[in-house]
Amino acid sequence: MSKRIRSKYKINRRLGCNLWGRPKSPFNTRDYAPGQHGRSRRNKPTDYGTQLMAKQKLKGYYGNISEKQFRKYYSDAARRPGDASENLIGILERRLDAVVYRMKFVPTVFSSRQVVNHGHVTVNGKTVNIPSYMVKEGDIVELKAKSLNIPMVIEALNSSEREIPDYMDVDTKQGKGKFVRTPAFADVPYPVQMEPNLVIEFYSR
Repeated sequence: MSKRIRSKYKINRRLGCNLWGRPKSPFNTRDYAPGQHGRSRRNKPTDYGTQLMAKQKLKGYYGNISEKQFRKYYSDAARRPGDASENLIGILERRLDAVVYRMKFVPTVFSSRQVVNHGHVTVNGKTVNIPSYMVKEGDIVELKAKSLNIPMVIEALNSSEREIPDYMDVDTKQGKGKFVRTPAFADVPYPVQMEPNLVIEFYSR
């Protein structure tokens, strides 16, 4: 499925939050860091530590994005006109795996990457198997007809765990959605507090 499938919830305890807001996260019952000294009081982080934590949280939320690729997204965001932190969120939310996850076609960002990699998703009628593919405003993202029978897809489409944000227009019965617009940071339904401004500060040091 993905490189982090076995240990994906460990990052929750390391970062001190339920990153994806899932009810089965072990952080809900063990809200301390993993390891022998996990229960020890955390030291007050430095400015650098706070910025690093914000970067790890945002990068971790979107699944297995490499550091090299995430830094490239920062460079892209910084070059564009306007607020760099808003630009960064817009770039991350346009990734195909993020769009498939937001449309509730799958239960997790990791399964989103899986269904894209395995060729279950089309964009404007053409199969796209690259999770980092950048979706444009107005693009139609759809699951193939046979993919609607995958158990985890059925589970996700019928789940009330998450709401579909208003920058998507989705027909869950057909497994089809339109990416209406690139969202602002305030539009994105993160289950935990994200601080993209600190991420920009981290990379611009």
